[in-house]
Amino acid sequence: MPFTKPDWRVALVPVFLAAQILLVHAVAGAEHPPAAPALSGFPAEFGQWKVFREDPIAADVATELGADRLLSQTYRQTPTGSFASLLVAWFQTQRGGVRQPHSPKVCLPATGWTPEVTGEVTLDTAAGAITVNRYVVTNRMQRAVVLYWYQTPGRVIAGEWAAKLWLVADALRDKRTDTALVRVIAWPTVGKDDAATTVATGFARELYPRLRDFLPR
Repeated sequence: MPFTKPDWRVALVPVFLAAQILLVHAVAGAEHPPAAPALSGFPAEFGQWKVFREDPIAADVATELGADRLLSQTYRQTPTGSFASLLVAWFQTQRGGVRQPHSPKVCLPATGWTPEVTGEVTLDTAAGAITVNRYVVTNRMQRAVVLYWYQTPGRVIAGEWAAKLWLVADALRDKRTDTALVRVIAWPTVGKDDAATTVATGFARELYPRLRDFLPR
């Protein structure tokens, strides 16, 4: 069997995760979690978008997510008739490093969705530019364009590792570890990924400034 040189970065992953948990746990006693937002009161209409339907989350799925507050609903744009589905999973604290958002990189494949395209996209919004993840995923005959990001009081983060680093920084500096996983889905017709991306990014541009003002600052 050929010898493969070990990747030191992979070897350091458990060390980093253990250090993260210890650091966050160390400041847990001094943490000042904000009051939980009433996500049910998030605007049902903004810009050209209006709530089309609520998308209830099954009890077992909500338990698996482990979030303190959840928002799941589909919006419809006028006059185009385009649809965008929104999920916000808000965590009041990530104390001890064990209550953290589930990465869609893991959750999507686990529920049968196969990524075909992965990357990032930068959006110019009224509250500043943000960089988010963009996935094109398939599940048998279904296809979807997914945007997601991690939103803390101070920033938007695309990468999972960056989110872990900022978690430690925020815990040490601000005595807060609250965060939200934000996911937007648009459903393209066959071969229309670009059009669905336009819908998803357009919705995200309108959403972000309002969600930023709505979540605890």
